[in-house]
Amino acid sequence: MGWIRWPFIVVGTTAVLLMMSSLYFGVVLRRESERTLGLGYYGLSAAERAAYRRRLRLHAFLLRPFLFLVGSFSKLDFRQATFRFRGVGGPHGTTSPASFARGAEYQPRAEDVFVATQMKCGTTWMQHLVYQILTRGRGDLVATGRALYAVSPWLEGLRSVSLDGAPLIGTERPSRIIKTHFPAALCPWTDTARYIYVARHPISCFASSVDFVAGNAGALAPAIPVFEAWYRNPELMWWGTWPDHVKGWWDLAQAHDNVLFVFFEDMKQDLSVVARRAAEFLGIAPLTEAELGEVVRQCRFTYMQANQASFEMHPPQLLQVDAEMFVKGSADRYQDVPREVRQRLSAWVADEMKDTAFPLAARYPDVTGA
Repeated sequence: MGWIRWPFIVVGTTAVLLMMSSLYFGVVLRRESERTLGLGYYGLSAAERAAYRRRLRLHAFLLRPFLFLVGSFSKLDFRQATFRFRGVGGPHGTTSPASFARGAEYQPRAEDVFVATQMKCGTTWMQHLVYQILTRGRGDLVATGRALYAVSPWLEGLRSVSLDGAPLIGTERPSRIIKTHFPAALCPWTDTARYIYVARHPISCFASSVDFVAGNAGALAPAIPVFEAWYRNPELMWWGTWPDHVKGWWDLAQAHDNVLFVFFEDMKQDLSVVARRAAEFLGIAPLTEAELGEVVRQCRFTYMQANQASFEMHPPQLLQVDAEMFVKGSADRYQDVPREVRQRLSAWVADEMKDTAFPLAARYPDVTGA
């Protein structure tokens, strides 16, 4: 009758392995989160960051069966992954209620340059463009192996150089380059700072957000309908919905000359034009042709994609150690979205924006059917 015991032995062994894997996963996840706070990861040298990724890759390999099993039975739940701060949703892990509070209470200074966007609308790209403009094309992140987050703080983030520890970039107008996804109503304000906002096609923003979250959730990534519901939900969408986010910053830009409103698609069409416009806005003397050429060269999508170690948007994590941070960066990402989803999202955006001054039909005629 020994064969009768085998199923119990198998079940018992499997249960023990699952418990051990779960404990292992929890320990690595907690340790990784603690080690990457502040400059814990971005303050490392390029070689040290590469070694960190190798160690994390080994943990991920050992946990692959466990993660596959977990992903087969459960998926990311945005209700659990999101907190609320003054009516604005934020993602647990990269931010927190406390980090949102610190960001909202920050007192801006005249030397601050805020780069604001809804998520996945060209934030890192504009951060680097501002960095290169301020250094007149002589920025050396890639050459030195430094990470952008080691010099440019994320206002409401947990993993970057601190606001007080951030260096001033450039000599002509020494500036602190601050990233934020805050909506206009939550972003700290002063008339003496500079704010650059980048807007992107709403369905392209959706497509890139799906790629980003799915790439980092790995096997836990939910299906497209879940993403669609999240994107349209003002209670769950991180930093607010696209219409609310864009409306707020558009109105602010119309009322204040220290807000520059830029379109992602214009950056794709001719980055040199946007670079000159941004330099003038920042009070920088006109770039020479050679300087402008170097700024554009180092800010091209292909250059940043080839040197992702300097432009990682967040530290590597257990569910996706080698997430592709720059998937396409195209101006027509919306075409990758299934037609029926694209139509529903377009109708929703058009309805949300119909009574605003934002030129939706002129900028994105496919959304309105114009």
